[in-house]
Amino acid sequence: MALPAMKQIHGEFLRFLLVGAVNTLSSYLIYCLLLTVCPYLLAYTLAYCIGIVISYFLNVRFVFKRDVSLASFLAFPLVYLLQYGLGALALWALVGRIGLSPELAMVGVILITIPVTFLASRLVLGRKQQTC
Repeated sequence: MALPAMKQIHGEFLRFLLVGAVNTLSSYLIYCLLLTVCPYLLAYTLAYCIGIVISYFLNVRFVFKRDVSLASFLAFPLVYLLQYGLGALALWALVGRIGLSPELAMVGVILITIPVTFLASRLVLGRKQQTC
């Protein structure tokens, strides 16, 4: 891979990590708040959906420096559908099978899903959108 392309990916990844930290902290706080009123899987689902919307706007504008579009907004949740399945499975295993607390298990879910999310987000948002 050419040096300019590597620099672009490196910059995107660093911005992705920063945005991911902000979004993850926000989603985690929403998750913990929701745990006070609903079961952990429902809390996870609701916090996750709110996090997708936050993540879309931060990623499209700050990480990949693209314009917001209806097409990318509609495609972006597909990235998270894959991540959601992986995260829910990991959360279920960590809480239901291993016996970790839901709060601690969520940290494990985050660590497991970060690489998947970057690669999928870059695929969906990282390239210039072709226009007809």
